[in-house]
Amino acid sequence: MLAGKTALVTGSTSGIGLGIAKALAAQGAHVVLNGFGDANGPMAEVAALATSGGQVAFHGADMSKPAEIEALMQFAAQRFGQVDILVNNAGIQHVANVEDFPVDKWDAIIAINLCSAFHTTRLAVPAMRAANWGRIINIASAHGLVASAAKSAYVAAKHGLVGFTKSVALELATTGVTSNAICPGWVLTPLVQKQIDAKAAAQGISVADASRQLLAEKEPSLQFTTPDELGALAVFFCSPAGNNVRGVAWNMDGGWVAQ
Repeated sequence: MLAGKTALVTGSTSGIGLGIAKALAAQGAHVVLNGFGDANGPMAEVAALATSGGQVAFHGADMSKPAEIEALMQFAAQRFGQVDILVNNAGIQHVANVEDFPVDKWDAIIAINLCSAFHTTRLAVPAMRAANWGRIINIASAHGLVASAAKSAYVAAKHGLVGFTKSVALELATTGVTSNAICPGWVLTPLVQKQIDAKAAAQGISVADASRQLLAEKEPSLQFTTPDELGALAVFFCSPAGNNVRGVAWNMDGGWVAQ
């Protein structure tokens, strides 16, 4: 379905980003991965699923730095022609009450979780407009729709990302370029595993009990959303059925925000 298209997925060496990259590769897209840590393993995982001649590349841009984001976008364009599908997934987390929140952590979360999506989008849109086809998919969160205590920076960034998504969708409404957000609930990523481990250690309970407690606090389904499920939703956005899906914040959250 996506043969000849190029997808750039930020923060895609693990977790949600890797799941989405694999799903897009399986539809035939060229995929540019981005993230920290080992890239060889994730590249091999994506390449194993590639179809229709799709290729995989990697760029290690730090998504808190506009100059490195520009280099990433230039790399993708030089390697595969242009970015047709932009998935803004890079994100970090820090948990603290607002009066105790480290200023450097606040700045980093806003930069990576929100500002990076502005920089990639502003650089991707001209070629998408010219081609009259493109997909901008911003990975927000249930925390882009509702709040939790001790997560002020993350909640602010994700609410901002949802608003950004809607504004871009309106600017592109008469074109073949769409902008949408996916708002997952709990997904068992390395980021969430750290929170579970911290909860277990703080309360002196097992990791399994901490997982159940985490889910029970927010997610009525009592089950994690999976990267594969999120990848399938991203593929839907890229399909002809997604042509007129514009500016949505689509929650896949086990009933979290329905409460």
